[in-house]
Amino acid sequence: MVNMEIQKFMEELARLVWQIDIWKFIVPQAGVGGGVDVKETVDIISVLKFTFVFLAGIAAIFGIGLAIAARRFAVKINPKVEQVKDVLAHAHCGACGYAGCEQYAEAVVNDPDVAPNLCTPGGERCFEAVALITGKSAEAREPIYARIMCQGGLSNSRKRFKYEGFEDCRAAVLAGGGDKACVYGCLGYGTCVRVCPFDAMHMGDNGLPVVDIQKCTGCRKCEAACPKNVIEVLPASKMVLVACHSKDKAADTRKNCDTGCIACGKCVKICPFNAPKIEKNFSVIDISKCRVCGLCVTACPTKAIVDLLPERTKAFITDKCIGCGICARVCPVSAASGEQKKKHVIDAARCIGCGICVAKCPVQAIDGAFNAPEVFRLAEEKKQQKKAAQSA
Repeated sequence: MVNMEIQKFMEELARLVWQIDIWKFIVPQAGVGGGVDVKETVDIISVLKFTFVFLAGIAAIFGIGLAIAARRFAVKINPKVEQVKDVLAHAHCGACGYAGCEQYAEAVVNDPDVAPNLCTPGGERCFEAVALITGKSAEAREPIYARIMCQGGLSNSRKRFKYEGFEDCRAAVLAGGGDKACVYGCLGYGTCVRVCPFDAMHMGDNGLPVVDIQKCTGCRKCEAACPKNVIEVLPASKMVLVACHSKDKAADTRKNCDTGCIACGKCVKICPFNAPKIEKNFSVIDISKCRVCGLCVTACPTKAIVDLLPERTKAFITDKCIGCGICARVCPVSAASGEQKKKHVIDAARCIGCGICVAKCPVQAIDGAFNAPEVFRLAEEKKQQKKAAQSA
C-alpha cells in the first residue's frame, strides 16, 4: 500500500513537470509567432549551461519529492530487531519455524508469545542474549541432534541394481525409488552431508552418514533434504532408538537387510515402561515413555534397536538403603538381592546399567547408573516443593 502511494505521488510530480514546454527554452523558435529571431549559429556553451541548470533543478525537485515521500511513508524499525539479528547464528536454517534469521528477529521482538530460545544453532548463549534484549525469560532447552534411522550399510544390505547417475540421494531416488533393495533405507549418496551448514556429518566406511553431536545443532536441514526420511531430529536424552523404518514384512526385510526390524515384538514384551509398540510391520518407541533402560536393545534379535549411550555404568547401593527389597523385585536380570530391612547389594557382573532400580528406589539409595543424577535432582525438587507447601 505504501509503495502504491509513493508511485502515484511520483507520477503526479512527473506529469506537472513535463507539462512545461521546455523546448521553447532550449531551441530557438522561428516562424509566425516565434519567440526569437532565427540565428545562423547556436551558442552551444549557453545551451549546455542552461540544460545543466535545468536538469539540476529537475533533479532537485524530484529529490525533494522523494525525501518528503520517504519521510512521510517511512516504516519505523525497532532497534531491538537489529540487536537480536546480531546475536543469532545467521544459519538461516529455518529450525526456529521462520523463513530466516531476520523474520525470527522481528517476531521475537514484536510478538510477546514468541520464545527467545528458538535459535538452536545459536545455543544457550544465544538464548540468553535474545532474552536479555527482549526482556523475556529464556528457559533451558534440551539439545536436539540428527539421528540416522537406518543401519543398512554396504556390508549388511542388498541392492536391486547398479546406479551410475549423479551421486545425490534426490537424484538416485528418481530411478525407481533408488538402487537399494529396501525402499525405506538410506541410499548413502551423501546429500545430507553436503547440505549440513555446520560440517556435523560425514559418510562412514559402511556407506551411511555419521553425525558428530559435538557440531550438530539440530537445524533440520539434513532431515528436510533426505528423500527417504531416514533422518530424525530428536532430543539428546533419547538414546535408545529403533534405527529402521522398513514397513516390509519380516521375510522381505530379512532378504533386503541383516539389521532391519522384523516386528517380532520382543522389545514390546520386555520393556517395563510400555514404550515400544508394533506399527505397520516395525517397532516404534514412544520417546515420551522411554526411560533409556536399554532392555529392548538386549532383546532385539536383529540389532535393529541401537543404544547411543557411550557407556552404561553399573549401579551400586549406598548406606541409605532401608532394605525394602524393591530393587530386587524390579531388576530385570536379578542383579539386586538382600534380606528385608538390611542393606542390599548389586552383582556388578549381572548388572546391565539399565537404571530401573535407581528410578524405583524410594530413598534414592542406589547410585552409579546413568540416570542417577536426574533421579536425585527430581527427588530434591519434590522435597523442596513439599516444604514450600507445608510452610504456606
